[in-house]
Amino acid sequence: MIETELQGKLYSIYEAMNMTWGDLKWWPGETPFEIIVGAILTQNTNWKNVQIAIDRIKKAGLLDPINMYDASDGVIAGLIKPAGYYNVKARRLKAFLDFLRVRYGGDLNNMFREELWTLRHKLLSVSGIGMETADSILLYAGGKPIFVVDAYTRRILERHHIVNPNSNYSEIQSLFMSNLPNLTSLFNQYHALFVEMGKRFCKTKSICNGCPLEHLPC
Repeated sequence: MIETELQGKLYSIYEAMNMTWGDLKWWPGETPFEIIVGAILTQNTNWKNVQIAIDRIKKAGLLDPINMYDASDGVIAGLIKPAGYYNVKARRLKAFLDFLRVRYGGDLNNMFREELWTLRHKLLSVSGIGMETADSILLYAGGKPIFVVDAYTRRILERHHIVNPNSNYSEIQSLFMSNLPNLTSLFNQYHALFVEMGKRFCKTKSICNGCPLEHLPC
């Protein structure tokens, strides 16, 4: 497949999904810190449970880097129980907060002033933050142009013969970043559309009837 064909496929997939659902306004969150918390909590659970956990954090007055840093791991774990793996995730939140405090004086604005790839490298050094979580933080909380790859993305691309089962995260990410304009708004919406597509049609067992991409080779 030559590059122009690949670009055409990527644009066709985007346009078909975008015409179906329009602007999905993802990631939901009132502040960058809320988005970061959500990105960490959403690991191995669904968004509904994450939202319940975030609402509990808000009611406790801890949805703030300083207040959460001062709270004990036990208090945080109790609040985020609905998100599952609550003891592990409490430690991950604290690990991020330690990182933020030590590297950037607890200031998210200072953190997001870092160059994209420099900050990504640093985030990946934080316990419990992998590539998908780091990229979600960079894109959705920091407004930086980086493509987030998740299980839905991989599944949809595999079924449309754009990637193979052996393609790794970085290869799939590069496919988008090398062939599309590196725009935060585009990467934001494209990933959100993949999530919507994965939830509605491209499930473990695909539902092709009515799928926005049913006209494309699969």
